[in-house]
Formats: sequence, C-alpha cells, structure tokens
Amino acid sequence: MNIKREIITTETVNLTNCDREQIHIPGSIQPHGVLLVLQEPELKIIQVSSNTETWLNINPENLLQQNISSLLSDHQIDSLRNSLVGDFEYLNPLQLELKCGDKTRLFNSIVHRNDGVVILELEPCKTELYQDFFRFFQLTRNNITVIQESANLQELCSIIVKKISKLTGFDRVMIYKFHPDNSGEVIAEEIQEYLDSYLGLHYPATDIPQPARSLYSKNYLRIIPDINYQPAELFPKNNPVTNKPLDLSFSVLRSVSPIHIEYLQNMGVMGSMSISLVKEGKLWGLIACHHKSIKYIPYDKRVVCEFLGQIMSIQIPIMEQNDSLNYKAVLTSVQSEVIKIIYESEDLLTVFRNIGSKLLTIVGATGAVISLEGGYHKIGKTPSNSEITALLNWVINHLYTGIYSTDCLPIIYPPAKEFKEIGSGLLVLEIAKVQKNYVLWFRPEVSQTVNWAGNPAKKIEIESDGTMKLTPRKSFKEWQEIVQFHSLPWQRYETEGIQEFKLAIVGIMMRRISELANINLEKSNNELDSFTYIASHDLKEPLRGIHNYSTFLIEDYGEILNEDGRAKLDTLVRLTQRMEDLINALLFFSRLGRQELHKSAIDLNKLIENVVEVIRISKPDASIEIRKMDNLPVIYGDKILMEEVFSNLINNGVKYNKKEDKIVEIGYEKTEESASIIYVKDNGIGIREKHLETIFKIFKRLHGKDKFGGGTGVGLTIVKKIIERHSGQIWLESKYGEGTTFYLKLWNLE
Repeated sequence: MNIKREIITTETVNLTNCDREQIHIPGSIQPHGVLLVLQEPELKIIQVSSNTETWLNINPENLLQQNISSLLSDHQIDSLRNSLVGDFEYLNPLQLELKCGDKTRLFNSIVHRNDGVVILELEPCKTELYQDFFRFFQLTRNNITVIQESANLQELCSIIVKKISKLTGFDRVMIYKFHPDNSGEVIAEEIQEYLDSYLGLHYPATDIPQPARSLYSKNYLRIIPDINYQPAELFPKNNPVTNKPLDLSFSVLRSVSPIHIEYLQNMGVMGSMSISLVKEGKLWGLIACHHKSIKYIPYDKRVVCEFLGQIMSIQIPIMEQNDSLNYKAVLTSVQSEVIKIIYESEDLLTVFRNIGSKLLTIVGATGAVISLEGGYHKIGKTPSNSEITALLNWVINHLYTGIYSTDCLPIIYPPAKEFKEIGSGLLVLEIAKVQKNYVLWFRPEVSQTVNWAGNPAKKIEIESDGTMKLTPRKSFKEWQEIVQFHSLPWQRYETEGIQEFKLAIVGIMMRRISELANINLEKSNNELDSFTYIASHDLKEPLRGIHNYSTFLIEDYGEILNEDGRAKLDTLVRLTQRMEDLINALLFFSRLGRQELHKSAIDLNKLIENVVEVIRISKPDASIEIRKMDNLPVIYGDKILMEEVFSNLINNGVKYNKKEDKIVEIGYEKTEESASIIYVKDNGIGIREKHLETIFKIFKRLHGKDKFGGGTGVGLTIVKKIIERHSGQIWLESKYGEGTTFYLKLWNLE
C-alpha cells in the first residue's frame, strides 16, 4: 500500500492564516489509538487510519469496504447501534472486543456522528468496564465533597490542581483563566520542586488562537501523550461521503497543530493534557497539564479528570458570585437609596443634586458628569468641559445598546491620554438620545506590572519567497511589562445595576412629559373653546346675513333677474347653508370630546324603536324594513349620544341604498366580558375595500356632495367618537354592492 503523507507543518502556516488554521481537519490522528469511519446503515468501513496493522493486525487496505462485522460480534454490533440512537455523551466509552487476526483485543471505543458518517475511535485497554466504574466511583467520591466545601474560587482552583496532579502524576498542573481580551493568566499551579513556577504569569491571546478556543468549547478533554509522535494519516485522504477532509472536531485522537507542537517543544513539554472549564456556555479557562517525558493517561483517569473539570465549571459562577458578594451588597444598598431619592424627586436637576456622591458609589467611580439640558453637572474628578464635549461627541457613535464601557479609554480614544489620571476608565449611560441626556462615569489610570511568560510578541520570520511566518517564542521565562492607560475593569453587576437607575430616571422624565402634556392639553382645550366662540359668533353671524340677504334678493328681485342670476343666488343660498351645516357639525364634534357624559341604564329595545319612528316620519314614501332582534341588552351610557349613534347608522343604511326594499337589521352577540357586540346591518350600496380605513375620518365623503342627498361627512366620525367616549369599539365589514355591517362593542349594565 502506498499512502501519500501530506502533513501540515509550521511552514504552511503564515502570518495571514495563523488564526484561521483548519486544525479540525488535519487529515491524521495521534497513533495511540485507531480510527474507523463507518457508513450507515450497513456500518461499512469507508475510511481508516493508517496504523490499523499496529493495533488490529490488519492492513488498512484490507479493511476498506468491509462490514464492521469483520471485527465485531453480532452482540457488539447491536451495542454499537444502540449507542448511535442514544446520547453519545452518556453511552461512551463503549467497551468492545475486536477480532485482531488470530486473536482478540479489548478496546475502549468512542463513537459519534459527524460530517455525514459514524466515527469510531479505539484505544486499547486492559480492564473490564465494570472495574473502571468502581475505580471511577472511588476516585471521585471524596473529591466532590472537598470541592463543594471550598470557601472561594482561589481555594477551589488550588484543590483542583492538587487533585489532578495526584491522580495523573503530571509534572505541572495549572489553571489558566481567560481574560475578556482572550489573553490568559495562570491563577493556580501544582508543580514538581525542580520546575520554575508559572503562577501569576500572563499569556497573550495569540497563544491559543480562535480555532483552538472553538475546539476547546466542543471537546472538553484533549490529550497528547507524545509530542514527537508520527501521525497516522487517514486513508483515503478525504471523507468518501463528502469528498472533503474529514471533520475531526469531536475526535479524541485528532492530530495536533504543528504550531502547538512547536510551542510545547519550546516549553520543554513532551506530554500534555488539557481540560476545558466552561462557564455559562462560554470557555472560561483550562486545566493545563504538562510533563517532561511521554505521558499517556488511561481512559478511566481521563474520565475522572473531565468529571472534575465539569464539577469545577458548575462551581465557578457560584464562587465568583460569592467572592464579590460583599461589594455587591454595598452597591445594592446604595443603589436602593438612589432609586428612593429619584422617586421622591420632582425633576432631574433635583435628582442629581440630592444624590450627590452616591452617584459615584453605585458604580465605584471617582468622577461623574451629567449632560442635561445643554449643560454639564459634575461630581468628583472629571475632565474639562471642552474635553467632555469632544468625548461625548465621540462616544455617542459607539452607543449601540444604551450603555458603553471601557477600561482603556486612552488606547481607543487617544485624546483621553491628556486626562488619563482622571478618566482611563469610562462608563456611559444614555438616558434620552434626542435631548442628549447622558451620565458619564470615570475611573483613574491604574498602572500595573504584568508578568508575561516570555515576551508576548510573536517573532516574525521572513521566508525566502517573502512571506511572513509567526513562530512561537523560545523562552517562557518571566518578562515584565508596565501596562498603562488602563483603569480597574467595570464589573458586570456594576453595569447591570445602572439599568434600574435608568428606569427610575426615565420614570421621572415620563412623569414630567405627562405634566407638560396635561398643560398643553388644557391650553389646547382653552384654544378650542375660543374657536367655538369665534365659530358660533364671528363665523355663523355673517353666514346667516349672507343667507338671509340672498333669500331677500330672490324674493324681492326674482322677477327682474334673468335665469342665470337667479341660479347664482340659489347656489349662494345652498353654499351658505352647507357652510353653516359644516360649522355646526364641527362644533358638535369639538364639544363631544370634552362634554360630560350623563350615563344611565339604556334599554336598547326602546331606544331603537324611538329612532326608527323618527326615521319613518322623516321618510314617509320610502319602503323601509327595520328588523330588530328581540330582547336587545341593557347598556350603560349617555342616552342622547347613543340615540345619535343608532340614528346615524340606521339612516346611513337607508340613505346609501339603491334597492327598492331597503332593509336594516339590528341584533347583538354576547361576549365573555360584561359587554355586548351590537350590529347594524343593511343591504345598501356597500363600501369598497380601499375606503374601509378612511371611512371614519372627518369630512371624508365617498360620493359627490349632491349624491345620496348630500351630507357633511362628519356623521361616522361623530359615531366613532361617541363609542370611544364610552370605552367601546367600532368596526365594520362591507361587500361592495351588497351591503355593510357595523359592529359596536358596548358595556352592559352590571
């Protein structure tokens, strides 16, 4: 068999693709186990690692296209199939006894689906699974109790590194915590006496690039027994199902990035293991284990280590919360005082005067600026007004969620270097964007010495072809850096606390807006009353004069005027009458919104009868049939206004109707609430769908002013207003040419 070896090397990873290295598709595995790729449903072997002869005594080429039954008994195949329909995480490892030529061999197997295939990984073992279980129980029972009794996060970390060091025998076991910028720091360590300590050392984010962090989040345990291993390539090279490199993201045997191998070599590490620590779904840190010689950890101990890592992951948020509990208690107490002050204050200026220095305490700041009504109100140590104006103009463009924070303002906003002693840290709360109301909190610079594990800057080498390549640093001895332009970081509970502060402030603003609205409403009502007076006297009087004089001219000089003159005077009379009708309708509508309702029990049966009687008297020649459902409900409302509603609707049903027999039907439906839905249905001309949304608008007529007897276009507007004054609802359904049904939801008399 001739398998072409194509191994990724450091030479193939340059400056432009380092953080995009596709470490999940290396095309090979570590040789301490064997990998088989199976195709369902037959479980046919379609891809293998090239080291099957070492572990299975079978040449890779002879395994391809074989059924898994060539290696497993029927009983074991059933176990494998059952694993595929269950939860892999709980069913793995599956212990299998494989036929290896003339003999059998026991393996711990890990099975999972990925990339459209079943991936079966096998690691040789010597003990039966039930023995592993009892060993697991013995190794974890005491550890869980000790972990749960740890007083704080630092103590928990110290316990974990000691337990894993004792369990595995690694030369160095450390807990590596990620910072928000993805750099890391060793916060706990257990080492052999002859080793230099890494405790307290920082590591740059580039030490663990994004692809590696992503895989750590998927696969919680990673072991490299020997960094000088010879990779076992996959054969064939690509996944036959996808014809692409096999995705080994969840594989425990996956081959290692050459960059990482070089990194470990530079640290003097021969064997390693890492366990992911995940907090609330996000990678929080790693338990990193290093050994100066080859170090293989059996599967049973790895399971215990991973279990301890998961227990610690559960404890991390609890411990972090406990560690900051005292400070949070102080903040909560002060925040409660501040909220109380806000609710007792009349306006924002009074709020900030009354709060005073508590405004600083609620977020642990040393200075604050309130931008309000075009001015700045300062507390504590703050930049100058001109510096604040420039800063605010800059920060507004970075406010995407109403809150902005940074602990390195001079780095991202260089002008802040001028006031770094005051404002290296910035927290901004947007109260009202339109009014440009903001609160800015400041923290001073805290210069600190950071101890790095070697110079964090990666060395760049220039290749002969001109490409640049990043290489891991050679030394990991302590390297000090003075960090400037940073403040203490803003904690999550500090930024979350100001959300309630904002809600309380907005409450005051809404209260003030409501007060202004009431003042404006009162002013508008006064203006409306003035308009009513003007319309009643200054407009209607001249109209009556024009109408009367036009009538007199017709009566006194009608015989002298020619036909055209009389027609013009008739038109003038009609126009003045129409103008007066419009003014009267507008006045009625304007008063309707403010007049007091005289509510009482209204028997709709009697009310409808009265309305119908008036309509019949006014239209004696029309063929009108009014159909009324018996026992209409008793509602609670203003009787005069309700007569106006039903008079308008029934009249419309008769007026806008071309049929010989005009029919209007009144009925109702009960609701689960103490209300009734009354309907007024006619067989008139109907309303086109495009006009349904505008039918209630004032002065909106759908026909010419002289068609269907004319009108002002205010009737339905008045109906809607009356219903709304009664806290009811009105809507309609109509089919053009067939008729219209109006629905009124009105409250019953309880």
